[in-house]
Parts: sequence; structure tokens; C-alpha cells
Amino acid sequence: MSNDSNIHTFPLAVIKPLKEPPRFTLGAFLQREKNSRELHEYYNGIITKLPMAKGTHNIIVANVTAELVLAFRANDKDYTVMGSQQLVYLPELNFSLYPDVLTVADTPQYWDKNEVLLINPLLIVEVLSRGTKKYDQNGKFDEYRTLPSFKEYMLIDPNKCQIETRFREAPDLWRNTVYKNMSDTITLKSVGCTLDMALIYKKVTFMTQRYLNNYIEIIFISFMNVSNEG
Repeated sequence: MSNDSNIHTFPLAVIKPLKEPPRFTLGAFLQREKNSRELHEYYNGIITKLPMAKGTHNIIVANVTAELVLAFRANDKDYTVMGSQQLVYLPELNFSLYPDVLTVADTPQYWDKNEVLLINPLLIVEVLSRGTKKYDQNGKFDEYRTLPSFKEYMLIDPNKCQIETRFREAPDLWRNTVYKNMSDTITLKSVGCTLDMALIYKKVTFMTQRYLNNYIEIIFISFMNVSNEG
């Protein structure tokens, strides 16, 4: 026979709803960004802090920027190259994003009179990271596609030799090309130039190679210690 006095009932835990993040107008975001030491992106009222970029990421961004400038100069092309602190505004979504590198045909156009929010990028380059890879490949691509000027997307993997380009052949038709060899030449149809894979990855040591180098160093040190003890 059961003893009801020994049966304990516990009330359900009170599940508190997640607190809604504060929302800001675009103007308030720009004012905060102007006074901030860190970079943030804007998603229709929501402000999100950008993660700190790693050294490899920054090397690739610098290489791509330099190679684009040199290619345009060599081919006498009137394109403007902008770096990772240029905000791109997506009017249809009310988003403000920071691509890693971008190019503009002719004259840059801005949404605001202060010339902060660019609205006519032609080519956008993103260097992937572990935390943003899926977003860069999918969601962010879809967001950029709302810009009529956007014609080509370049995705660079910092951990292995792989670059993907997506070129808009028609309003809803994009052609995907993947490059995986260090000897490859990247064709950028939107700006009519090519870049050498080896120059994009110049001074970059891939993660697997770093692990291998560390492993070899550990084996060598262990061997030397054993030899000395002998």
C-alpha cells in the first residue's frame, strides 16, 4: 500500500521568455557605430557585434584587395575597391553589413548624405570563418542578392585551398565555379579580370599544415631529448 505522504509533487518550472533585444533606428545605429571602437552590423533594428578577425583572415583580405587594385590598373579598368570597413546597405531588408572586400563600377552610390551606406556593390568578397561560414554561403548571399547592382560573389576558405565564385548570368540565374588548386586562375566575370590563386593565399599557412608542423616539431624535440638522455 502506498503512502501518499511520501509522494512529492513539484510545480512546473516557470519558463521565462527570452528578453527581446533592444531595437534601434538606422540613424541611431549609425551614430552608435560612429562612436564605437568595434564594428557592428544592423538587421532591421537589431545591432550585432562582429567577431574579431584572425590573422589568416586579414592576410587574405589584404591580398585580395591588393590583387584587385593591381588587376584593374593593369587592365585600365575604372573600378573602385573598398575594404572591410565599408558598410553596405540593403534597402529592401533594412540591413547594413560589412563585406570583407567589394568593388564598385564607376561612382559609388550611397543611401545617406554622409556617404556611409553604400548601395551599389558589383563584386563582393567574403573570407569564411567557422562561426559565419554557413551564413556567408547561404543567408548572406540571399540578402546581398536584393541589390540590383550585385553581380558576383567570391567565397574564400582560409583553412584550405578553395575559392568559390557565383556569377549572376540572369536576374535569377547564378553560375557557380569552385577552384581547388593552388595553380588555378580565378576568373571574375563581373569585373573582367583574373586573379592567381597562389597570390590570394600568399603568406597563408593552412590549419592542417600548421598542425603537421607542430607535430613534426614535437617529434623532433622528443627525439633530441631521448638522444641526450642516452
